[in-house]
Amino acid sequence: MAGAPLLPGAAEIDDPIPVSAVQHAVYCLRQAALIHVERLWEENRLTAEGRVLHEQADTAGQRRLRGVRRVTALPIASARLGVAGVADLVEFVPHDNGETPYPVEFKRGKPKPHRADEAQLCAQALCLEEMTGRPVAEGALFYAEAKRRTIVPIDDELRRLTEATVAELAKVLKTGTTPQPTPNRSRCRACSLLELCRPAAVGRSALAWRRRRVEAWLAQGQTS
Repeated sequence: MAGAPLLPGAAEIDDPIPVSAVQHAVYCLRQAALIHVERLWEENRLTAEGRVLHEQADTAGQRRLRGVRRVTALPIASARLGVAGVADLVEFVPHDNGETPYPVEFKRGKPKPHRADEAQLCAQALCLEEMTGRPVAEGALFYAEAKRRTIVPIDDELRRLTEATVAELAKVLKTGTTPQPTPNRSRCRACSLLELCRPAAVGRSALAWRRRRVEAWLAQGQTS
């Protein structure tokens, strides 16, 4: 992985699940499969803005600010979960004869009504706990539109959601199957993969579709 070296205690993992895939999977497991199994991608305005934001944050480095060590583009991994990725920013806060990691993930837009961003942040926290041996009780999401941090408690509920999502995603990646679309179709409108996914057509009979096309072609021929 590019960037700064892994922290002491970090593990190199064969074919790890990308930490970013956790966000995709919570939002829509089918979206995660289209990206990470079928290798499909389509950019729209929202993804382009997010990409530009991360390009600005993805320069590896570290500095101290008011006694806090701030490390950007830090490679992280968890052998227990089988995930790996790069954290946008980790602040190492002096505490109890050591440093407690505090992950900060940069996002475009503003806080969302679902927990996909929070689960991605939690996956980073779980990696950092395994890598440092220090508990991570909190992290933050920095939204570019709001221009402020949203504090996220890394509580038991969020940990369960994150670990369950990783387990579900691992099954999808292992079997290579693409799940059905999310039942929450309001999420489809903002998805850059809408035209590739075609959620309204999933599950329809290809034979019936072909029959309708033939019938329409014959009807057109009779009226011309």
